[in-house]
Amino acid sequence: MTVLLFSLATLFFTLAQGLHTPNCNVPDQGSTLQVIHVNSPCSPLRPKTPLSWEASLLQMQSSDKARLQYLSSLLVAGRSIVPIASGRAITQNPTYIVRAKIGTPAQTLLMAVDTSNDAAWVPCTGCVGCSPPRSTPPAPPPLVPWPAAPHSATRGSVPNPSCGGTTCGFNLTYGGSAIAAGLVQDNITLATDSVAGFTFGCIQTATGTSLPAQGLLGLGRGSLSLLSQTSSLYQSTFSYCLPSYKSANFSGSLRLGPNSQPQRIRTTPLLKNPRRSSFYYVNLVGIKVGRRGVNIPPSAFAFDPNTGAGTVFDSGTVFTILVKTAYTAVRDEFRRQMGSHRVVTRRLRHMLHGSGDGTDHNIHVSGLEHEPPTGQLPYPQQRRQHLLPRHGGGPRQQRQLRPQRDRHLPATEPPRSH
Repeated sequence: MTVLLFSLATLFFTLAQGLHTPNCNVPDQGSTLQVIHVNSPCSPLRPKTPLSWEASLLQMQSSDKARLQYLSSLLVAGRSIVPIASGRAITQNPTYIVRAKIGTPAQTLLMAVDTSNDAAWVPCTGCVGCSPPRSTPPAPPPLVPWPAAPHSATRGSVPNPSCGGTTCGFNLTYGGSAIAAGLVQDNITLATDSVAGFTFGCIQTATGTSLPAQGLLGLGRGSLSLLSQTSSLYQSTFSYCLPSYKSANFSGSLRLGPNSQPQRIRTTPLLKNPRRSSFYYVNLVGIKVGRRGVNIPPSAFAFDPNTGAGTVFDSGTVFTILVKTAYTAVRDEFRRQMGSHRVVTRRLRHMLHGSGDGTDHNIHVSGLEHEPPTGQLPYPQQRRQHLLPRHGGGPRQQRQLRPQRDRHLPATEPPRSH
């Protein structure tokens, strides 16, 4: 089985880079939420001691490797449904966060944005193991008890569901981590939009590794995702522009609903793979380094609904990850075009060469003395908006993801290194 994983951060980004102190008190407007990098000065989840650029790269690489192992484990374990939380890879190191108000009265939480998970979840008051004693992020505000979700709310969208009496819950294990949660319902407010009866997970116990202080917002395709639960309001439509990870002083945006979307965008069809039904797939047809197309066998990119193979967009993965065949070809062409230019930072040398295991193959260019050739990821393009049908749905049950195009560069061109 072959799976290519591409971060939306690679394709949707902003070029703005500034030195001023950001205004962290700008309210969300309409149906648009600010997307904040977890290390932004506006994020209370940022480390107390800022990481160096080199240390940040190494940390992101480590997080990406753990997340890829988790995403791959979903199919290895024979599961076709993405769990509410990943225990370790997703919950420990969120990359992008948004503000959401949950409960009655409303409580503002900073929640990780995750396109590869379905349901939202938050740690509840009294959760055992959610906030370790030496946790750097602040603990969540006291959360009032929420009414339990009905049995029908599970609808096959949570791992290991269990229902008793009037309540339903789930248990999740991953690596050395485990969580237990109940499904509850209450109001959620996104920007100025309020949604009643929103179903989400209320984590009661967690063991193994720490969870993010304030939860996760799932944007996948499952029945408990934000998009499915708000389909009448947002027509299962969203787009987002991620802030540059090199410029934490700026925020991006998460736009919900068709009325909030930009008018002029480039699109490529989104594919649905029944083996991983919550994921967003695209048809990658090749890779260029500079202006030269790299000779990669089509089988490296092949979409296969029987095995789950294909190219996935994932908001929780920072770097592009290729299977070994594709990576080796890209690496060799990159080295050829770079010639004799040497790597300045020795600690990043192994990141340029890859680990050789077929799962951690990234090319990072910030430690080079010479500006490298620009990479491009060609996709089939179309001018019309592409709609993704839901489970046997008709015209009113279609789902779409409209990626925002950067205002300066083509949507298929990743940022250049400076």
